[in-house]
Amino acid sequence: MNEWDATDYAAKDNLLRIVRLEANALFDMAEAGDRWTAPTGCPEWEVRDIVGHLIDVTESYFTGFDAAAAGGQVADPLGVRVMRERLDEGAKAHRELSQGEAVKRLRDDCEKMTEIAAALGPDEWSGQLVGHKYMGPLPAFFYPVFQLMDYGVHGWDIRQGTGRAHGLGGDTADMLVPFMFITAEGLSYAREDVSGMPAVIEFDPGAWC
Repeated sequence: MNEWDATDYAAKDNLLRIVRLEANALFDMAEAGDRWTAPTGCPEWEVRDIVGHLIDVTESYFTGFDAAAAGGQVADPLGVRVMRERLDEGAKAHRELSQGEAVKRLRDDCEKMTEIAAALGPDEWSGQLVGHKYMGPLPAFFYPVFQLMDYGVHGWDIRQGTGRAHGLGGDTADMLVPFMFITAEGLSYAREDVSGMPAVIEFDPGAWC
């Protein structure tokens, strides 16, 4: 099962495989000529803004990895409270790019990030700390996980904007579930016998994510 636990180096190839599938699917949707300014599941974001957002966050990952490789410093983390506003600004700042320019830049960014992740060794996967723009130092494995969130969840958002029935891919959901346990107060979880509980709410991985 370690190949489904993204914190484990044994999951690296499986994780990167799923990222490529989700990224290619998003590129195909973003390149559709009639969809560039179409609405998405993200309020106030069009397809072009999702592409701009992915450019913004992916290129911020490069800054962290460059600093980690050189032993340099990165700016103090901004904290998660400002993420919504700053990410919206970062996404819409790329509206000046044409559809072709934006998608090509994102494809190039995705390829570069994939190469960085693929080059990580067992010790670096969980042992190398890389500065995140908002969250501060994180183990390196978080960044390919973020890429899966970036492409998988925002691919879902683009499909949601079409109004047609769809769902999150099973492999994507299975890999992301452990990273979705985030609430304002925090949340802990563990395997337990639920047979004696008065009520049990069951989610499949796709619905949970």
